[in-house]
Amino acid sequence: DVPMRSPLIRPFTLEDRSPILTILDQTSMFTPEEIEVARELIDAWLFEPGQKDYILYTAEGENQVLGYVCYGPTPATEGTFDLYWIAVDPRFQREGVGKQLLTFTENQVREANGRLLIIETSSQEKYAPTRAFYERNNYVLEAHIRDFYRRGDDRLIYVKRF
Repeated sequence: DVPMRSPLIRPFTLEDRSPILTILDQTSMFTPEEIEVARELIDAWLFEPGQKDYILYTAEGENQVLGYVCYGPTPATEGTFDLYWIAVDPRFQREGVGKQLLTFTENQVREANGRLLIIETSSQEKYAPTRAFYERNNYVLEAHIRDFYRRGDDRLIYVKRF
């Protein structure tokens, strides 16, 4: 196999909406309710140009959408950002696309004088690879709220400080 070239990371456009919603479904990581929330954030980015809460970028390569990231400044904080969504087409996972989206986001946060990037995830077993990804990228588990999402499904909050 020839390794894929580095993807182009560019601002999310209307043409990305459908492929990203398909990717969110194909990853089998998200509930229909979670995908609906992702769609709402995508639509805020696309159709509410004055909003400042959500910033979206797409990774594109091999003439197709590979994944995306959604992040933004945390309201009522100084220099804190939330990473809301990062998703990569299952066919291109483990090829560095997620790491490139994450590194790109970290650089954007630094440029905006960000000092913290917060990522929340679930304690469910299916998220073990996601948690390992964050830990490999030097995120620290800073909070653990038992039974947050539902009984037996804890909220884990990872942080990277800049």
